[in-house]
Amino acid sequence: MVTTRTGQRLNGMDVDELREYIDAVTVDATQADRDPTVTARWVGGTRAEVVSTLGGPPVYMGGDDDPSAMGMLLRALAACDVEVVATRATLLGIEIEDLAIEAKGFFNVARYLGVEAPSGAGYQRASYTVRLKTKGGVSPEQVADLRAALEASPVGETFERSVPVSFEFDVT
Repeated sequence: MVTTRTGQRLNGMDVDELREYIDAVTVDATQADRDPTVTARWVGGTRAEVVSTLGGPPVYMGGDDDPSAMGMLLRALAACDVEVVATRATLLGIEIEDLAIEAKGFFNVARYLGVEAPSGAGYQRASYTVRLKTKGGVSPEQVADLRAALEASPVGETFERSVPVSFEFDVT
């Protein structure tokens, strides 16, 4: 990895702080654990207000003017991988001029409507294209490193494996 000057900010990140965090995770992997709770409350029609213990403002989903939950899932994939590429590029000393990820996916909601369907209601496939423009260019080795980072994308890995989901239904 490329060495950067002490106190340097690159791509909007404090490089020293990022390296210190990586060092802490290297010593104790639990430093990277996250265990958020998200609460969605119905606000009418198909709209929900969603808040998270990870912070940030409430997010509204569903309804006529907000993205659907499935749309947000695909958005989460693209947003996660923007973070992955930006973080790895920063560690490699690559200055980003522009970064965009275009994600596509297919799903059919017939099953949740109670209509028989040949496949589940979730995404049947998803793909995306990363467009990265840098100041100063990148080497083939850096591109390989960025690609490897995307293979460890938290949202991407979640899409690729079966994650056990359980629920309780409390009706009062």
